[in-house]
Amino acid sequence: MAEPVAGPPAAPAAGRLRSVAGSWDTIVLAALVLVVVVGAAAIDGVASPRFWRFVTLEAIPIALIALPMTLVVITGEIDLSVASVLGLSCVAVGQLWASGVTSLPLVIVLTLLLGAALGAVNGVFVTVFGLPSLAVTIGTLALYRGLASVVLGDRAVANYPQAWTRNAIAPIPGLTIPWMILVVAALAVAFAVVLHATPIGRGLYAMGNNAEAARFAGVSVGRTKFWLFVATGAMSALAGVFWTLRFASARADNGTGLELAVVAAVLLGGVSIFGGRGGLVGVLGAVALLGTLRNALQLASVPENTLTIVTGSLLIASVVGPNAVGIARDRLRRRRPATARTSPDPSVAD
Repeated sequence: MAEPVAGPPAAPAAGRLRSVAGSWDTIVLAALVLVVVVGAAAIDGVASPRFWRFVTLEAIPIALIALPMTLVVITGEIDLSVASVLGLSCVAVGQLWASGVTSLPLVIVLTLLLGAALGAVNGVFVTVFGLPSLAVTIGTLALYRGLASVVLGDRAVANYPQAWTRNAIAPIPGLTIPWMILVVAALAVAFAVVLHATPIGRGLYAMGNNAEAARFAGVSVGRTKFWLFVATGAMSALAGVFWTLRFASARADNGTGLELAVVAAVLLGGVSIFGGRGGLVGVLGAVALLGTLRNALQLASVPENTLTIVTGSLLIASVVGPNAVGIARDRLRRRRPATARTSPDPSVAD
């Protein structure tokens, strides 16, 4: 009796290895490692714990907003009002505190509710009135920032309890990294579970690929998008609370321009601007990459204008890059002979 001929076991493993190596997430993480290694070798101070403390502090608000923004963009929408929501939330913290609300936990809860309400306004315009999210959130970007300026003007509220301002940026015991990064990590796990391991997440990808087909498949497109905008507003408000306590100052211009960093991180992380594709691993890697690169260049005394050019260039690369990688992978797949794409049946005998 002939022995069965086993197929080469290395082929599937090699295919998976090529898939991982060619994924955009891997490219982003490899770029992060490269920036860290080159920066540590070429710029004094990059390898110091103090440098990584500042990188983490700057990355926390961006990561908090990027988590829900990832889900929003996967559905084919976008929210450009997030930095203005952050700024108005800072103003809310300052105004409530200055008006005599001396319980900071209550101030924080009220601010988060305000952020959720601001996000709900975006959600109503997009899902009820059917307006494009790009136009709506450009409008509310200006509206919310204007409201912040009207309420607080050019004043700053700064006399918060030192216990709160110190604890907001306190390090993890034995490390220099602030403990708030643990909050970001816990939220990232929660968002990742929703996106990658639940029917809700599958519905988000379906909406991004074809909203009408998703609706016929039973996905509540309007309701889901509405709550995503609410979540984005609430997380932007949480970032505003952290921003206020970190700098011990509430100003109307807090977080101005931060939406560019958030959108750059989401797109550089591999989320398609057209929706239907992307994940949180690449986005969080992109947040770390942008923060490390920006702080390293600042340490090297690179002018602010140049940093803006670098961010804009990475934003363009984030749109072009994943598409280029996808095209290259498709071409390589088509060039492989049919025998290489088909695994032999291990049950075939001599």
